[in-house]
Amino acid sequence: MKMPKDKPHNENFASFETLGYKFRDPNLLRRALTHRSAIKDGEAAVTASNERLEFLGDAVLGMVVCERLFQRFPDRSEGELTRLKALLVNESTLSRLARETGLGELIIMSVEAAESGGRQKSSILADTFESLLGAIYLESGLTAVSGVVDEYLLPRLEALLSDEEIRNYKGELQELLQATGEEQPRYEVTEKVGPDHDKRFRVAVFWKDERLGGGWGTSKKQAEQRAARQALEKLKRSPH
Repeated sequence: MKMPKDKPHNENFASFETLGYKFRDPNLLRRALTHRSAIKDGEAAVTASNERLEFLGDAVLGMVVCERLFQRFPDRSEGELTRLKALLVNESTLSRLARETGLGELIIMSVEAAESGGRQKSSILADTFESLLGAIYLESGLTAVSGVVDEYLLPRLEALLSDEEIRNYKGELQELLQATGEEQPRYEVTEKVGPDHDKRFRVAVFWKDERLGGGWGTSKKQAEQRAARQALEKLKRSPH
């Protein structure tokens, strides 16, 4: 993304390129970058925020990602494709991408919103990313949006699949085991070490009295995630 030297609303929007795309209509780009706080304070040169474009961009992004996943993973079930989409199209992933591309510095917002950390707020960053996609769709259609998704979003899929902070291993394990029986996986804390301010937990996951996996973590939730991950790896090597 080409970055401005000063705040974007003080620059010529016709010279901006965002997400590898150069807008022909600078007013459309300005609207896509306008947070509602700027409208309230009268700081924007337009009378509408990017909320309507965000609504459109969310739908377009979901459609493009679904099509890409459908083509890329022909053997995956509907449930698996839904999980893959959720990894890519969520506030955490979109806000990370927005931060990495410097999108926060381009957003037009009130002084108060900026001073309170609005340019780094995940919800604002993710919403602005979607509003830009909505604007790109209006100006150039699905092909242009697909180009952005292919360049910036899909390459993250493999990394996301191994990111335990995003991936829901417990949910995946439960769904897998539900297909073979009604009993739910059971998690037990088997060990605690360290002082209260720096405690670590070891959790084991059981199913039908069989220990499927275990893991350590600085919280019970993290340990459960790691136990579920180990269980999934075991079941994939030797189907239950």
